[in-house]
Amino acid sequence: DERILSTLIENRIPATIFVTARWVKRNAATMAIFKAHPDLFEIENHGAMHVPAVDRPVSIYGIAAAGSAQAVEAEVAGGAAAIVGQGLQPRWFRGATAKYTLSSIGQIRQMGFRVAGYSVNGDGGSLLGAGAAQKRFASAKDGDVIIAHINQPTHAAGAGVAKGILDLKAHGYSFVRLNDATEDGSDETTN
Repeated sequence: DERILSTLIENRIPATIFVTARWVKRNAATMAIFKAHPDLFEIENHGAMHVPAVDRPVSIYGIAAAGSAQAVEAEVAGGAAAIVGQGLQPRWFRGATAKYTLSSIGQIRQMGFRVAGYSVNGDGGSLLGAGAAQKRFASAKDGDVIIAHINQPTHAAGAGVAKGILDLKAHGYSFVRLNDATEDGSDETTN
């Protein structure tokens, strides 16, 4: 979503970007932009195929979870391999839906990744209108981790995300990438 990407670059706002292996394969030009700005963008693991990293056979928001420890491992390892293939080293994992079991969190940590969480859902999975997304960003407080989607350029939420970022900046907020965060949340995930 060029509305969000240009806002981040033009305003020198750092961000952690989670990508799937599938996305990396289809978005070489955008990946090159991210890599051209290593001071701004930290590229992290969102899995191979955008499958929830839950080791039980359940459906989350209508998406079938990995369903087993082996499938969680394949999802996490596949996403990491795509990023390593870009010459980068991922340290964080955030699975599709951001839902986990305690056992899958433990497994992901054993694979060498920190598990990323969030405290403000900035765009409702990119499904909110622009005004609603902007309001969600306005609700952020010092220390919050805001999640939003940069991969949906046709969704109205993107305009609200870009405005929300600029509003926070105008109110004196500073932004950091997850690797620059100093506190852990519950179960050693970010909060």
